Amino acid sequence: MAELQFVKAFDQIKTLSDPRRLAILRLLMAEPATITHLGRLLGEHPAWIRHHMKRLEAAGLVELSEVQATGGYVEKFYRARAGAFLFQEVVLPQSAGVEPLVLFGSHDLALTLLSERLHLIVLPVGSLDGLVALRQGLAHLTGCHLLDTASNEYNLPYVRHFFPDRPVAVLTLAHRIQGLLLASGNPRQLRSLAALARPDVILANRNKGSGTRLWLDRQLERLGIPFSQVRGYDRELPTHTAVAAAIAAGQADLGLGLEAAARQFNLDFIPLFQERYDLVIPQEQMESPRLQPMLDLIQSGGFRRSAGRLAGYETSHMGEPLAL
Repeated sequence: MAELQFVKAFDQIKTLSDPRRLAILRLLMAEPATITHLGRLLGEHPAWIRHHMKRLEAAGLVELSEVQATGGYVEKFYRARAGAFLFQEVVLPQSAGVEPLVLFGSHDLALTLLSERLHLIVLPVGSLDGLVALRQGLAHLTGCHLLDTASNEYNLPYVRHFFPDRPVAVLTLAHRIQGLLLASGNPRQLRSLAALARPDVILANRNKGSGTRLWLDRQLERLGIPFSQVRGYDRELPTHTAVAAAIAAGQADLGLGLEAAARQFNLDFIPLFQERYDLVIPQEQMESPRLQPMLDLIQSGGFRRSAGRLAGYETSHMGEPLAL
């Protein structure tokens, strides 16, 4: 029996939408049981139990675990196929001849350009949660920019960790510059992350699991600045543009984010580092016609030039595969 099974097929979810079948499944998750025993527990006739058991078996949620013959009488014991079930299903729009792509992952402005040219649904949940969603089958691809400090390598160590048993492709989308986003003219004269130790400086922070947040947390630890000391640390924003908008509106003094977001909101910007942003795609999706328009687009010179006009973006390696 598996510890956890992801319930992704609509037919499985439909099967368990019936509370009677869900009650049977929960009993079989606790221990194997016969149809007769389940009938006694639920106060139902065995024929009623048998009908719903067949539906659960057909959906791949329960299985025959043991057959016992006692005094010429055969007892069949059934059990759930997992100790726990996680329900997940993404409902997508339907349009003639168009199959949308779903990307859970880190926010990126080149992806915004892609979504304007393709039927691409981008959900900015952060790099780590994007990899989790991809592993769970909730997305067709993800985007990430996670620095592994042990190897000083972007993304690949994390991909190897999340997908030790599944072939995936990793394609570079862009190299991007991140740094300090500051109000236009930098009226507070802020020069570095060390300013976050000041009680009069408010941070516009990113969400947990985002590559930007992980990088910032490491720097705060290196500087010896407790998270609890940073004003605004607990207010989380999902995108680079949300951080820039908060600073432009005077709701915060400083944020960490993309140069392109700073320029979009006419903010001052102090560059700190360049990073690589990659797309992670399961091999079965790479071979799917659904993905081909996106692959063609990121490998075209026209789109590469368009994304390269974003401030701080370097796109000469866009679309190149990386060896895992």
